[in-house]
Amino acid sequence: MNITTDVLFISHGGGPMPLLGDPGHREMVDTLKEIAGKLRKPSAILVISAHWEASVPTITAGAHPSLIYDYYGFPPESYEIQYPCPGAPELARQVGAALEQAGLPARLDHERGFDHGLFVPLKLMYPEADIPCVQLSLVNTLNAGTHLAMGRALQALDYDNLLVIGSGFSFHNMRAFFSANPASDEARNLAFEAWLEETCGDPSISEPERAERLAHWDQAPHARFCHPREEHLMPLHVCYGLAGKASDAHRSARIIGKMSGMYYWRGESRD
Repeated sequence: MNITTDVLFISHGGGPMPLLGDPGHREMVDTLKEIAGKLRKPSAILVISAHWEASVPTITAGAHPSLIYDYYGFPPESYEIQYPCPGAPELARQVGAALEQAGLPARLDHERGFDHGLFVPLKLMYPEADIPCVQLSLVNTLNAGTHLAMGRALQALDYDNLLVIGSGFSFHNMRAFFSANPASDEARNLAFEAWLEETCGDPSISEPERAERLAHWDQAPHARFCHPREEHLMPLHVCYGLAGKASDAHRSARIIGKMSGMYYWRGESRD
């Protein structure tokens, strides 16, 4: 049997706003729909969400997870969003085993539901909600090396036609989204995006150098302006750790006025 795993990092926008017709998310919505239309439909999806942190990598293992409306102050309809996709307990078990085999303690959570880092983008990409999904947490130290190692551990997964999605945001400075200094903010935003695109996509960079750059991402131009706290960047580290190569495609979208990136790594068939 040929095993393939496609890997995708997405910038998922602000809370439920992409589903509420917000004009600041129009490019993001169009981009996610376009990306989904170009991918083969996966048999299962594993999502690493920026909105779940735990002391050890933790995996949703329920057969029918509920939704967690983990946002505040939005219209009533945003708390009535439905995305009734099934869970994938066997995939969850495999994810936990792969992490444990790599020396990373892991835990299965049979009760936790899916947060908006999963259901908001997937409702745009796969609105039928018919693909089994599993969610994997970040580790709450937010250590870059730990998340690269988590991705490398996932290379051991033996699950055909799997799509792994890192659901984060390549720019995540909440104050800057509503800043009164648009020109200076734009320059810093674009400088970091250019560094990230080069780091993830330049095939002339060796893989040890690429991993080193990501491990020390905070040395990039204006890194801490773009990510005062790095939880929305760490899903990208898991994605690269799994893919282990330059990205095959990059897309940019302006989201709430800031340029944000999305990266795709095409899976290679293996026996």
